[in-house]
Amino acid sequence: MSIKTPYLATDSIIECFDRKGDFQGIVLIERKNRPHGIALPGGFVEVGESVEHACIREMKEETGLDIELRYLLGVYSDPKRDPRFHTASVVFVSHAEGIPVGGDDAKTAKLFHLSAIPWERLVFDHEKILKDYLHHKETC
Repeated sequence: MSIKTPYLATDSIIECFDRKGDFQGIVLIERKNRPHGIALPGGFVEVGESVEHACIREMKEETGLDIELRYLLGVYSDPKRDPRFHTASVVFVSHAEGIPVGGDDAKTAKLFHLSAIPWERLVFDHEKILKDYLHHKETC
């Protein structure tokens, strides 16, 4: 029996801190591939890999950062969230120290203060994800 399902992906909102523990911003990447624009770092879960491991691996590949998963923000599965094909993404909030460096599918990786998120350049449904994140931060 052939079952068709969405592609499974994972993304993370990386909260970046300096060595003193001061918040420096969140990491966003500029995509090398289509759709071009600014996005959360992330990627696809490989067969035989847990979503958590895939998230840690993808963050290292795209930002050079070693992350610590903090909590699950949510699962985003709108069939129209990715213009290429139907994906479902498990989105975590994570913690890291250091300066991000773009790698793999990321042309660049940069820190953005929460007041300087480039909303108009975000791709996929990352505007919705970041608004959910900001709402969660306000209510906790």
